[in-house]
Amino acid sequence: MAEPFNADEITKLKTQVTFVAMWINVFLTLIKISMGIIGQSTALIADGIHSFSDLASDLLVLIAIKLGSREADYEHPYGHKRFETLATVILGGGLVLIASGIAWDGVQRLLDPKSLSVPNSDTLGIAAISILANEWLYHYTKRIGILTRSKLLMANAWHHRSDAISSVIVLLGIGAVLLGYPFADTVAAIFVALMVGKIGLHLILESIKELVDTSLSEDMVQEIRREIKMTDGVQGIHLLRTRQMGEDAYIDAHIVVDARISVSEGHVIGDKVRKNLTDNFDDIVDVLVHIDPEDDEFEHHAKTLLSRKILTDLIAQSLGEELYKYVESINIHYLNEKIEIEIIIPQMLLSDIKQITYVNRQCNSLVKAHESIAKINLFLKV
Repeated sequence: MAEPFNADEITKLKTQVTFVAMWINVFLTLIKISMGIIGQSTALIADGIHSFSDLASDLLVLIAIKLGSREADYEHPYGHKRFETLATVILGGGLVLIASGIAWDGVQRLLDPKSLSVPNSDTLGIAAISILANEWLYHYTKRIGILTRSKLLMANAWHHRSDAISSVIVLLGIGAVLLGYPFADTVAAIFVALMVGKIGLHLILESIKELVDTSLSEDMVQEIRREIKMTDGVQGIHLLRTRQMGEDAYIDAHIVVDARISVSEGHVIGDKVRKNLTDNFDDIVDVLVHIDPEDDEFEHHAKTLLSRKILTDLIAQSLGEELYKYVESINIHYLNEKIEIEIIIPQMLLSDIKQITYVNRQCNSLVKAHESIAKINLFLKV
């Protein structure tokens, strides 16, 4: 289980780590682009643009955190978590566009060798600083992302890791140019662009899956199914739907319980299922449990069965006012597209054989007259 935090603490942690990343990316953007221009390194300039994209993504994260932390309201009963998802899509799209521009420029330079730049040795130190700064940001952001269960922060953490890796490529490219390989710096810039584009595409695809309510992973669904089946009173589960919203998971489960138990007992079993899932899975915040007396997943229910009011009116008419007033209660079971009725009457009627015989006869007549009624059982209350 993850360390528990309340909503305010989570928002504070997310905001804090994002501000730290923003200021570091401001520094890296300025120093890499300026030194890339001065030191004539196309790869370092590309890496600086990568850092600028990080800065833009940090701003998106802040906006998403602000909007996503708002409480649920009338128009958004499930909260505002998908603002984070939407921000991730925008971030991914921006990365793909930036990567395309960098790659295009690199290819043009390779086709025209005269345009290739020759970086100086000072750019090596800038690339080294970028590697260390981004690797530290990766570990810091990842730690907070795990604590707050934020997919957006985790995505941003991997973005920082990609920056560190791209800076390693830049370092190798600049070093290769200094060793006599003039194409290396531009090739490094193209590699950085491809990395940025791949990350952006991954963020877009994963976020779109969430926006269209794609199910949780198959492994997690199976774990959830096992947890439900282990709950006392659950005889089976025939429908389980899951979806993700931000870092939160929502579950819709149809469970099968004993058909003869009371509504209140079924409700208690449903509450146990809900509590077990929210207690044992960090991501699950809401569980909707539907109680079924039988496995009806593949039933079409073409027939509309008689309601309680109609059935009680039929019984009252059949027994007559004098006898019906003694009926203690009527239990109705809708099973296998048929109706089973239990009529509870006081034991005092047992002494009157004629009345018992009459009640039995009238109940049998009701069963014969209505195809949807499977049987009627009489119970004497002591």
